[in-house]
Amino acid sequence: MRWVVMGSAGMLGTDVVATARAAGHDVVAHDRATVDILDPVAVARALEGADVVVNCAAWTAVDLAEERESEAFGVNATGPQVLARCAAAVGARIVQISTDYVFPGDASAPYSETDLAAPRSAYGRTKLAGEWAVRAEAPDHLVVRTAWLYGASGGCFPRTIVRAMANRGALTVVSDQVGQPTWAKDVADLVLRLVAAGAPSGTYHGTASGSTSWHGFAQEAVAAAGLDRDAVTPVSSAEYAQAAPRPAYSVLGHDALERIGVAPIGDWRERWQVAADEVLAGVLDAG
Repeated sequence: MRWVVMGSAGMLGTDVVATARAAGHDVVAHDRATVDILDPVAVARALEGADVVVNCAAWTAVDLAEERESEAFGVNATGPQVLARCAAAVGARIVQISTDYVFPGDASAPYSETDLAAPRSAYGRTKLAGEWAVRAEAPDHLVVRTAWLYGASGGCFPRTIVRAMANRGALTVVSDQVGQPTWAKDVADLVLRLVAAGAPSGTYHGTASGSTSWHGFAQEAVAAAGLDRDAVTPVSSAEYAQAAPRPAYSVLGHDALERIGVAPIGDWRERWQVAADEVLAGVLDAG
């Protein structure tokens, strides 16, 4: 199959490209330097002959989106609309990567794929608009929501935490935001498994199982690097002000995957133990 991956230079895009190629697919990788996803002519040309289009391109600067929502909307909503329309025109299946931020974050049990979306940030609003655009333009679509993503390519929470701990010797990390740390490689693998299974068009949650707080994840990251986990102390979100509101509860359920017989990603702690050496490689050497 011919796969076209947009946002291929990002953390998830890098792993989708590598995973699809390892599976024997013909993969064409594009980032913003090679294709402007807001340009219908360029996108149509890039999607010629595609069987699967995976859109990993996104405006992910959550706080900056509060100031520049129109620009974030272009990348997160208009771009997916263009991609979906062009994918439908060539008969390709489109996979749109979305986020837990489409939910308000005030639940006490895992969000299902069909729960009401009510984003509280500009980033969440623009990503939700992207979901709607893809569903409207491409009947053959998969919307895969992920959260708390980490990986070896680019900056991510565990790499940042370990570097900061090595430099400072102690850290405070918020303990009242709960979610599912998720390895980018596992999301890439899930995307391939969904396509291989011929999953029905719809929305799926691509997060690790189980849950923890940012503080809990920070402790595991620090411990994996051989540093003192007890030097990470908890702090409340109120004490750590940020421009964009963060969901207090970002745990996503996996009922849609289970209904079609596709296994969800494993427990976050077990997956972190597998991923840690690769994700943290070179972090302490870099200082």
